[in-house]
Amino acid sequence: MGREVKLNELHAELDSLTYPATREDVLAEYDEVVLRYADGEESLRDVVGRVTEDVFVDPDDLEAAIYNNLPTEAVGEPGQSEGDG
Repeated sequence: MGREVKLNELHAELDSLTYPATREDVLAEYDEVVLRYADGEESLRDVVGRVTEDVFVDPDDLEAAIYNNLPTEAVGEPGQSEGDG
C-alpha cells in the first residue's frame, strides 16, 4: 500500500510537482499515492487514468481535473453541504 493523502491535503501534494506536467509525469510521481475519501479510498493512478487532459499547466489545473473525475461518494453523501446547519 502506498502513501495516503486526504482530499483536503491534495493541493499541497500536487504543488510539489514541476509544471507544466504531462499525465505521464503525474502517474510516475504519484504512482504509490492512495486518496482517502469521505467513504473509502482509491489510488491516484486510477483517478488520473480517467482524466482526459494530457498536460497540466499548474497545480490548480491538475487538482480540478482530479476532482472532476472523483466518484460522488468521495466527498460525502449526495446533497450534503458543509455549509448546512
